[in-house]
Amino acid sequence: MAITTEFVLRSTSLPLVSIPTALQPDEVECVHALCLQPDVQIFTVQFEREDGVTKADLLSLDEIAAADAIGETADKDVYKLTVELAESVSKAFEPDFEGAQLEPTVVTADGWYETKVFKQYEGFNEFRQSCENHGISLDLVSITSEGSPSGGSSDSLTDRQREALTLAAERGYYESPRQVTAEELAAELGISQPSLSSLLRRGERQLITSTLDTQARAQTPTR
Repeated sequence: MAITTEFVLRSTSLPLVSIPTALQPDEVECVHALCLQPDVQIFTVQFEREDGVTKADLLSLDEIAAADAIGETADKDVYKLTVELAESVSKAFEPDFEGAQLEPTVVTADGWYETKVFKQYEGFNEFRQSCENHGISLDLVSITSEGSPSGGSSDSLTDRQREALTLAAERGYYESPRQVTAEELAAELGISQPSLSSLLRRGERQLITSTLDTQARAQTPTR
């Protein structure tokens, strides 16, 4: 049975954690293929334009061998980065765990926030063990199976997403003007502000998608 997992990987050897540590952005979104090819060195990374990250800034970091601007969106600059991987990272991702990345990795100074699907729980357990064997800790945020109940839109949320969204609503985060800051909410949950933002963003997206899907099914005429 396939399972969907959300977790945080923590290690100073992880690629790109030097960016939020040394430069302006609190978090960076990146797409990579480490889950498919453990020796991959190319990462596609998006930076908020207001953070002002330049090619020179990126090349000043020891782990980045090359940086090329490949495009931009309405508010983000997109770079292709060639990163020198630590041997421990390559080894940790080397086996085939039958897993796939579902969303871009969110990189913060704390580590990598990832969402992955595995064909079986054993695959995830082997992945977690491989990470820990190579000095990378894995903190599980949530785990759900394809057989989990989904009768209503809120059931599609992970426990951690539901907790973050509930607290945000109770504290007035969605009021206008806001009654609480993201930093204050993060402190209550014992996580970093970027991690909180990721939880809220993913939860909001899931609620909207599930609600729209439910409405569409309800409006579809039956034969």
